Amino acid sequence: MITISDSATDKIKEMLEEEGTPGLFLRIGVKEGGCSGFSYGMGFDDEQNDSDKSLELSGLKVVVDEESMKYLNGLLIDWKDSAMGGGFTIDNPNATATCGCGSSFRTATAAGNPAADPC
Repeated sequence: MITISDSATDKIKEMLEEEGTPGLFLRIGVKEGGCSGFSYGMGFDDEQNDSDKSLELSGLKVVVDEESMKYLNGLLIDWKDSAMGGGFTIDNPNATATCGCGSSFRTATAAGNPAADPC
């Protein structure tokens, strides 16, 4: 299961409203790369594949591809305001190592494919 905090939900809903496109949902995924082997992807989409898993979280439609789901069980997405404007944070209990930027990870069972370029 994936959890999105109230502050992150509010921010995502605000961003969806600004997009002004009906039918958009939040897509969360994982791909090989980043400093540690895997990197997170999060963005708006309007096309869903048959193999995607669709979740309803705090009134948000969230879609995750089947391959990514195994790396995201227990994931917590939060929004933190800061003097620099704020940003999303990700807490992944499956990650055994992360990079300094927080957007790349590896797990105990999968190392991914670290990119030559840092985050």
